[in-house]
Amino acid sequence: MAASDATGDDSLYPIAVLIDELRNEDVQLRLNSIKKLSTIALALGVERTRKELIPFLTDTIYDEDEVLLALAEQLGSFTPLVGGPEHVHCLLPPLESLATVEETVVRDKAVDSLRTIAAQHAQSDLENYFVPLVKRLSGGDWFTSRTSACGLFSVCYPRVSSAVKAELRQHFRSVCGDDTPMVRRAAAAKLGEFAKVVETEYLKSDLIPLFTALASDEQDSVRLLAVEACAVVATLLSTDDTEQLVMPTLREAANDKSWRVRYMVADKFTELQKAVGPEITKNDLVPAFQSLLKDCEAEVRAASANKIKDFCANLSQANKEQIIMTFILPSVKELVSDANQHVKSALASVIMGLSPILGKENTIEHLLPLFLTQLKDDCPEVRLNIISNLDCVNEVIGIKQLSQSLLPAIVELAEDTKWRVRLAIIEYMPLLAGQLGVDFFDEKLNSMCMSWLVDHVYAIREAATQNLKKLVEKFGTEWAQQTVIPKVLQMARDQNYLHRMTCLFCISLLSDACDAELVSKLMLPTIVNMGKDQVANVRFNVAKTLHKLGEKLDQSALQQQVKPCLEKLRQDSDIDVQYFAQEAIEGLKLQ
Repeated sequence: MAASDATGDDSLYPIAVLIDELRNEDVQLRLNSIKKLSTIALALGVERTRKELIPFLTDTIYDEDEVLLALAEQLGSFTPLVGGPEHVHCLLPPLESLATVEETVVRDKAVDSLRTIAAQHAQSDLENYFVPLVKRLSGGDWFTSRTSACGLFSVCYPRVSSAVKAELRQHFRSVCGDDTPMVRRAAAAKLGEFAKVVETEYLKSDLIPLFTALASDEQDSVRLLAVEACAVVATLLSTDDTEQLVMPTLREAANDKSWRVRYMVADKFTELQKAVGPEITKNDLVPAFQSLLKDCEAEVRAASANKIKDFCANLSQANKEQIIMTFILPSVKELVSDANQHVKSALASVIMGLSPILGKENTIEHLLPLFLTQLKDDCPEVRLNIISNLDCVNEVIGIKQLSQSLLPAIVELAEDTKWRVRLAIIEYMPLLAGQLGVDFFDEKLNSMCMSWLVDHVYAIREAATQNLKKLVEKFGTEWAQQTVIPKVLQMARDQNYLHRMTCLFCISLLSDACDAELVSKLMLPTIVNMGKDQVANVRFNVAKTLHKLGEKLDQSALQQQVKPCLEKLRQDSDIDVQYFAQEAIEGLKLQ
């Protein structure tokens, strides 16, 4: 059926196409049709969309999950297409059906759309249409509908009458005590959100008992979600109420028999700290944090270690240093030599941040030995985390102190007998150079970087050439011209042919970071000269390097210097040299 020869009412055509495509066996066609819903609704007009399209969609909610997901998403932005806020309630039936399906992703998207359109309801419509929907879902036979209901209480509660609010609190109480763990889990996840909109008197009388019950649920997956609500509830209460109503639950959670609950406490620790205030932090959270840092599970220790810097920074100024030095630092010292590398890595990513908090003297006395230990750790991630955060220590203790303490350790690693350790340090060098600055680098580290170019392990020589390129990109071509290029070109006269080849590799890479004039003036004469080398491997690498550099050179340099050298190499006695010379001549169009 084509649009031009459609008989009868042309305005029926879009809905006819939609119905045909929605009933098509091809999932992709049905999906495309759903994605065009807004266009079809516009063509039909608001009245027919309300009377024909929405009922039709409500009746056809038995499909593939991806089609239902697209439908749930589309309906969230349908308000203008059904005639605006006064008619928005007609979108509730299809979304209600979608909120009960088995697939979690579809349900979540339907709940998102319901939350969006709840704000577009007038108060009377909320009470007449939306709240009954929430009640139906929360009392549904299947757990799927009851889990969906949990996400809808907070969006309608603030705008309904006191009597309806009481009913909503009652329904929320019933989902919190549901027989199915999945429903209790959903209720625990939304408890904090609901607590924000409930009046303080009902928060204490109705929601705190629910919070306490969920936090001591038999299922650890419910208990850990109650921990999330803990921070929200604490922000809504006074310090005395928090101490009385929330802290007993939090103390239990920090010592829960399930590591997943303790992990959640560790993960949310700084949020909890801000919520409960300095006094409770000092009396309760500091001991709890200590025990989490010493937890028997590595995941809990790692999550706690991640929070050390933020926790210390948020402590009250009056007793910050005393708490850190007395309670936190001893635990940190233990974690530096933890058996689990994830714990050490988590600690290394934040430990440097303690320097600004503790000041120069404490950093030098207590933290520097820990940094040194971690710099020598077997795990590369630990070393990287230390090196990449050196700048904040530098700001506190100064470059002089830093070079006296940490630099010898870096140099020691750079000269380690194990080549993989040397390789790791090379990879960190550009990062280190950027943090320490060009003057310091030239004085302390430059000679070390050049020495790697003549290392007896090829992987080190290769990494060293890459390192030089990154350093030139960081410090600029002027620095390269004065400091690096003369030393690289010197290698062209080295007795060892491997070092002469490294010289070529360096020039090839450095040419990317240098301008054409520098390449032509400094690098090209050396390469052309190396075309006479006695070792065939060097000569064919000359041809490859000329091929690479030729793309940067002007015609006069190509004709006068590059072409004669390549022509000579093309006549070479070695077949490989001939091949690469010919390839370069063709690539640079020098025939």
